Order: sequence, then structure tokens, then C-alpha cells
Amino acid sequence: MPPTTRKMEIEMAEPLKPATQAPPEVRRSRGVYLLPNLFTTAALFCGFYAIIAALNHRFEPAAIAVFIAMVLDGLDGRVARMTHTESEFGAQYDSLADLVSFGLAPALIMYIWALGTMAEMGPFLSKLGWLAAFFYTVMAALRLARFNVQIGSTDKRYFIGLPSPSAAAVMAGLVWFSTDLGLSGAQVLWPALIVTISAGALMFSNILYFSFKKVDLRGRVPFIAVLIIVLLFVFTSIDPPKVLFIGFLLYGLSGPVLLLWRWRQRIRRRAQGPGDPSNSQAGGRSDQP
Repeated sequence: MPPTTRKMEIEMAEPLKPATQAPPEVRRSRGVYLLPNLFTTAALFCGFYAIIAALNHRFEPAAIAVFIAMVLDGLDGRVARMTHTESEFGAQYDSLADLVSFGLAPALIMYIWALGTMAEMGPFLSKLGWLAAFFYTVMAALRLARFNVQIGSTDKRYFIGLPSPSAAAVMAGLVWFSTDLGLSGAQVLWPALIVTISAGALMFSNILYFSFKKVDLRGRVPFIAVLIIVLLFVFTSIDPPKVLFIGFLLYGLSGPVLLLWRWRQRIRRRAQGPGDPSNSQAGGRSDQP
């Protein structure tokens, strides 16, 4: 047998080596979930409308639009969880919408309504007005960024820092409350300045606020709880500007008050000493936040 024929038979008898296969291409979803993003878009629309209304000096509709954005912002996440349509795209879109509705819109409303009147108060105070509004916007952006990176690593019972919707409610509530009383922004300029700076500082602080996420809405509750909810709706409908502003203002103050109370309890436990029986009954560890 010729050598070439023998070589061809050997090559044909050897098993064929599989060709190197390319790694499977990862296909990314090109679509988005419609239902939860509709609520997010509606909240973004309310924030944008609030800015337009404030530019036209229609401050009461602007403040109401911020509160409507709060309701829609609370619904989009719950709708996504109920329909199992959570996505990373939805989370990022929600944060961008929150920055407009609860960061930029309240700051511009407050500036046009009250802080802008400081432009005629000299070179220093004229800058303080828009710098306070900018400070609030930056703190809202930092608050949202910190919240995004801390998802899943914090205690769900508490928010770290004042939530941006609650801070926006305090800002818009002051405008709505004062407008309802017939007060102009110039008449409440200094309270408006204090509220703007304080709300911005509380958003990016490490103060804990109750999140109410552990409230079981599906389980059984005492009858008194239903009665309290009904009374809240009744009181809110009687005078929405006053009730909403006072309610969110008290929530904003609850964080510093609880911080001072915990700080006082911690100092008292340290003063009593570890061997004091009253210290062991009071509770627990001294390093609780």
C-alpha cells in the first residue's frame, strides 16, 4: 500500500476534534415593565408640572402636585412587588424621577416663592437664597445615591436620614400652608430658609427614621387601628394644608428627638455602670443606635 494511502486511512480513522465553540451570547432584555413605570412616569410628570406651576406663580397647585407625586411614588414600588415586575431599570428610573419630584421641584418652588426675595438684600443675602435651594437639591441627590447603594444592607425598620419624599412634603407643605393662610413668601422668608436648610441637612444625616415597612397590611389588626386610619382621613379632609404640613413636620422632627432620647438613655446607662440591676432591666446593649 502506498504511504500516502496509508496516511489518509489513519487520518480518517482518528476521531474528529470538536471545533472550539464561542461562548453563548448573553441576551439582554430589550423591554421594560409597563405598569410600575407608568406610576413612576406619572410621579415625574407631577414634579415637572410643579416646576411649571411655580414659574407661573401658581404655588398652591405646585405644592399639591408634589403631594400627588408622593402618592404615586409610593404606589410604583408596591405595584412592582405585587405583580413581580421589579427590575434594575425600574429602580434607577424611580431614583431619577425622585430627584426631579422631591429634589429639584421643592427647591425651585421654595426659591421662587420665598428665597428669591433675598436678591434685594445685599450682596451676601442675595446669594444665600439660591445657595440654600441648591443645598437642598444636592442633599436630595446624595440621599438618593446613598439609598441605592445601601439597598439590602440596612435595617428595613428604619431609614437612614429623612426620606426625600418626606422632606419634599415639609417644603411643599409650608408653601401650601402659608398660601392657604394668605401669607406671601416674603412674610415667612426666614422660616422658609430654616426649613430648606434643615430639610436638606436631615436628608443626608445618619439620623434614623421609622420606615413603617414592617407594618403588615395583609394581617389582622385591632379595631382601634382601623378607627385611627379613618380619623386620619377625616382630619386630613377637613383642612389638608394644615394637617399634612404639621404631620410631616412632626415626622421630620421625630428623628432628632429620638436621637436625643437614645443619647440620653445611653449616657444614663453608662453612668449607672454595668453592675447596676436597673441597667440590666432597662435593656440591653448600650451601643444600640
